[in-house]
Amino acid sequence: MDIWNKDLGYLSLFISYVLFFEHLDHESVSATFIDTSGQDIPLEATGVSRKPYCGYEHQILSKRERLEEASLLEALQSHESYTDLVPFVKSTDPSSSYFVILNSGAFFKVGSQLEVLVQVQDFQGRPKKYGGDYLQARIHSPKLQAGAVGRVVDYQNGCYKVFFTLVWPGKVTVSIVLVHPSEAIRGLPHLQEERPDRVYFKSLFRSGRISEITICNVCLPGNLPVCNFTDLYTGEPWFCFQPKKLPCSSRINHYKGGYLKGLLTTAESAFFQSDVNIKMPIHSSGPDWVTVIPHGAKETNDPEPSQSMENFPSGYYYKNQWMSRKFKMHQFNEPENITECLQGKMIYLFGDSTIRQWFDYLITFVPDLVEFNLGSPKNVGPYLAVDLKHNILLRYRCHGPPIRFTTVLSNELHYVANELNRIVGGRSTVVAIAIWSHFSTFPLEVYIRRLRNIRRAVVRLLDRSPKTVVVIRTANVQELGPEVSLFNSDWFSVQLDTILRKMFSGVGVYLVDAWEMTLSHYLPHKLHPDVVIVKNQLDMFLSFVCPVKT
Repeated sequence: MDIWNKDLGYLSLFISYVLFFEHLDHESVSATFIDTSGQDIPLEATGVSRKPYCGYEHQILSKRERLEEASLLEALQSHESYTDLVPFVKSTDPSSSYFVILNSGAFFKVGSQLEVLVQVQDFQGRPKKYGGDYLQARIHSPKLQAGAVGRVVDYQNGCYKVFFTLVWPGKVTVSIVLVHPSEAIRGLPHLQEERPDRVYFKSLFRSGRISEITICNVCLPGNLPVCNFTDLYTGEPWFCFQPKKLPCSSRINHYKGGYLKGLLTTAESAFFQSDVNIKMPIHSSGPDWVTVIPHGAKETNDPEPSQSMENFPSGYYYKNQWMSRKFKMHQFNEPENITECLQGKMIYLFGDSTIRQWFDYLITFVPDLVEFNLGSPKNVGPYLAVDLKHNILLRYRCHGPPIRFTTVLSNELHYVANELNRIVGGRSTVVAIAIWSHFSTFPLEVYIRRLRNIRRAVVRLLDRSPKTVVVIRTANVQELGPEVSLFNSDWFSVQLDTILRKMFSGVGVYLVDAWEMTLSHYLPHKLHPDVVIVKNQLDMFLSFVCPVKT
């Protein structure tokens, strides 16, 4: 049996190589890679200095793929202005840092650009001379239940400028938050690249009365025998330590094992303190608000509207409803509105628990959509709901490993790319995908590879069935504490979100901008946003499915 497992592993590796070489032969290779900003990346720029992770240095990539990966990684490289560990007292202190609204006494028109200058200081009250802090910024009007995000520019000298586009009239307040000081962020890439095992997984193997549990992951340390569960079609790697008494074929399930402790030294831990330097507000040294008048009102001291950021933000809240600035949205406020939109359609939801919220909302809000009991574990799935009267089929399935759910049966571990390849597609088919949170503990190459496989499958689906609607849900912000910051920090998430947007740009998919929709809302940040935010996400999703007729 051990020989069979070894042969199966070799066969899996061989098939993966064949698939990659076939792709290489059919890939049209050009001398440059053009990123989403339109910049030409020369052929020689094939990578940045990063430590290879497990088998990822053995990936067989086309030139185009290598250039794309290099461009993505290079775009996320941070600028470090110091090398030694900085004492805590010299790290960023949000309570002594401050921001100033430029030209705060002016009257601004809707459409104007507002600029805010931020100066960060240390715990000794001294201005810092280098950047790298992770700031989040938004404007809001509580009485109007309105909010929008800002764009932060780091000048690498302790000063930051934040740009806002003013999109509603009234009193608008500015909020700046320090998510992590630069001294904390300096250690996060180390965890990402050197300690991807800080979340570990397990599988149960069973045959008759004998059962064993072993550790599993994308790669495993040491030279112990392993079971190779690399996917034969996508080449996605997954391994478990081989049981001592049982064959690899006796694997029953997959589940999250736990989180490693003691990842930081005492000095490093000082940079991750709740109520001190994790998601703490930075206050204004003067007024923290401006008055915005309707566009067209006459004021002599009003700045001219700026067109430089007309595509940012992508949307904003007004009276608790998300208003997209890129397309006309419906408000699906009644169950019959959703039923009318989805009538005669098959909806496939793939990914993590943040898109499972869409399934939960729909079956709760739409009474005719009845869940069919598949006997699936709670919060794991797969799930199925039907509306026989209106011919609606709704499915949810979690993505393949790494997935930090409670027990998932081995035969229910399906990769999204493989599921997409099984869909015929067409006018009656809708696909939505959310895949980000469970990849935050791994090197970015792991996430890039997964998205590359999904993108290939999406392109094939749209090629054979162009009328299929494919929607990608982006990452979102969440609550953070000292421990969560090491595993699921917004800093990790914004990296994944940036990669996701770049890799699916121009593919023909729609984006539900969950990042802006959670960051700009007044409710506290949560990994699983509250129902009002989920409702707005689904309004956007359904507006893609049933666009406003003009």
